[in-house]
Amino acid sequence: MLSCTAGLQHRACSKSPNPARTRPISLYNTVNLMKNIHFIGGEKGGVGKSVVSRLLAQYCIDHNIPFVAHDSDRSHASFARFYSGYASKIVVDDYESLDQVIENVTEAEETRIIIDLAAQAMRPLSRWIDDSGLVEGQADIGLKLTFWHVMDASKDSVILLGELLEKFQDKVNYVIVLNHGCGERFEMFHASAAKQQALALSANIVELRRLHNPTMQKIDNANASFWAAINSKEGAGLGLLERQRTKVWLGSAYQALHNVAL
Repeated sequence: MLSCTAGLQHRACSKSPNPARTRPISLYNTVNLMKNIHFIGGEKGGVGKSVVSRLLAQYCIDHNIPFVAHDSDRSHASFARFYSGYASKIVVDDYESLDQVIENVTEAEETRIIIDLAAQAMRPLSRWIDDSGLVEGQADIGLKLTFWHVMDASKDSVILLGELLEKFQDKVNYVIVLNHGCGERFEMFHASAAKQQALALSANIVELRRLHNPTMQKIDNANASFWAAINSKEGAGLGLLERQRTKVWLGSAYQALHNVAL
């Protein structure tokens, strides 16, 4: 697996000789760059949340973007399995576990944090966010919150998107992923009020192409990263053309991600 960069270097801060010109002290004075926390969700099981988390991780690795990753799925923990060198497990309904993520984030050099959410994780996560005042206080502690809503072509996914947008309104950023690996026709989404609301909130809409199912299954069964699947025959046991198809699919996904502010 390609290695991640060590992180961005901190710039030294000099003390102002004029006390009147010194800036007010804040909780985030010691860190230079805003930290973007990417919550990869969708609420439903089987819509491809972990696939998108793995894509983001591989994108960061291949583009030398420092990141931290967490897996909240206690049933499968597939993100942590595929990218064990990068993703650690957290418990989404445990305040102390989530608190520690924020503590680590504010002290780390990495500016991107990827959190793979389990199905039906939004209720406990929202409770923690509300009780902690995280949305209202995100700027004060140097955070930017981005919610990824991974969708299949069902009505349920559209309804859940509407609930997410209604919950956080214009206070966070949104990325909507239309996963063609879990649905071919997204007319219901395109005709929905949720889409119009998302566009009004400047949400990014990403189309994720389908990778040939037997190829994806081989990668999953081998617990292989996408890099290993493409570059090593032994990595996922893929044939020559299967590796080529995976490379084309990954390139298409990267092209879509280029338009998203990570």
